[in-house]
Parts: sequence; structure tokens; C-alpha cells
Amino acid sequence: MNVVFAAHHVIAGANAAVALLSGVSSVAGVMRPGLGLPKGAPITAGVDFYARAYAVRAVPLSAVALVMLARGDSAGLTAMLIVLGLAQVGDCVLGVMRRHLGMSVGAGVCALVHLLSAWWIASH
Repeated sequence: MNVVFAAHHVIAGANAAVALLSGVSSVAGVMRPGLGLPKGAPITAGVDFYARAYAVRAVPLSAVALVMLARGDSAGLTAMLIVLGLAQVGDCVLGVMRRHLGMSVGAGVCALVHLLSAWWIASH
């Protein structure tokens, strides 16, 4: 099996997994806005708004990414992965600012997957 061909399959699978995780977690956040909050933290109107604002971005981005990856559509995929990666960098920064370890690490790993994949696709 060609190494580049195999790498593209691994990249597609990894990016599909993190895109799906992002989309599903955003829907979970809308259903349970306090999910990512420390135990006992109040669920305010601001928390509810943030959860919905996150989902409005994450669900369509995840859906488009999943369709592109499933089709093997390489046209625009690098740009899409960069957008997804930068969105995750933003989430990681927010997690660091809030001292939320799970959000920081989770979004950081997702950002690395997307951005390293974009680099690989662009360079091979």
C-alpha cells in the first residue's frame, strides 16, 4: 500500500472523529449547558447563550467537514482543515483562560489534528 494513500486514510479518519466529537459535544452542550462547568457553578443565561453560540458554529462546520472527508473531496479540504484547526485553537485559548483543563487539552488536540493534517495534505 502506498504510504501517502494510507496516510490520507488515517488523516480522513482522525479528522472525521474530531469533527464528529466537536459537533456532538456542541449539541450535548445545548442540551445540558452546565456540562462543561465546574461542579456547582450556576447555569446562567450567559452560559446557555454561549452553548448555543458554540453549537451554531460547530454543527455546520462539523457537517461540512464530514461530507468533504467522506467524499474524499480534496478540493478545499486543506482550507477547511485550517478553519477547523483555528476554531479549535480559539476554543483551546478560551479553555486556558477559564482554567478548564478538559477544554484546553481537548481543543488543543483537535487543533493539532486539523492543522497537522492540513499541512500534510498541502505538502503531499
